[in-house]
Amino acid sequence: MFDIAATADDALKERAAALDARLTDAAPHDVIAAILAEKFDGGVGAVSSFGTESAVLLHMLAEIDRTAPVLFLDTGMLFPETLEYRDQLQERLGLTDIRVFTPDEADRLRLDPDNMLWASDTDACCGFRKVLPLGRALDGLGAWFNGRKRYHGETRSELPVVEADGPRIKVNPLANFNAQDIQSYFVRHHLPLHPLQKHGFASIGCMSCTSRTMPGENVRAGRWRGSNKTECGIHLSEV
Repeated sequence: MFDIAATADDALKERAAALDARLTDAAPHDVIAAILAEKFDGGVGAVSSFGTESAVLLHMLAEIDRTAPVLFLDTGMLFPETLEYRDQLQERLGLTDIRVFTPDEADRLRLDPDNMLWASDTDACCGFRKVLPLGRALDGLGAWFNGRKRYHGETRSELPVVEADGPRIKVNPLANFNAQDIQSYFVRHHLPLHPLQKHGFASIGCMSCTSRTMPGENVRAGRWRGSNKTECGIHLSEV
């Protein structure tokens, strides 16, 4: 029997592989421009945590198309400084379409009424606070940008620039950037830093699962410290 779903899945993977081959050595700005110029059913969005490195991708996106949708997951557990930084970058970069997605309240009342699930099951907490809301955020889009980089290590060390992700294409424009590239970009474009960066936070997520990093530690060492967890889950399975 002819399997339409399998054929569509194969076609998406072939398209992702062809785009990756074409863009694997391209500058991030050129990757973003090329993807935005592609004809994707449902269009293209960018997912941003508005963390310590987020301004780089958002600045590049704003230079090309500041009306492109930016998807922000407000988990209900974020630092107030992150919400302030989001508003600051929106004004500074002129982004016109920031879409905020939050956990389903029924899920929260059922799974985490005391907001303490993170202490016993971080995967379940990330699941309903981030993975499920992202699924809603991406619904209908044909492709999405994110800010992952190979220099972060762990599961990110072999990132392609373009990859298939379930029914859509995922793009990692900054895959080839290292820490010096990020710092230089901030300086060159006079971008504001996340308020918590000066206090030793190198990678910032929810308050409950984020700590300061020490000199010499990996940039993401402060996430889920003391556990084997290195990812929230939105990049570990098809969303």
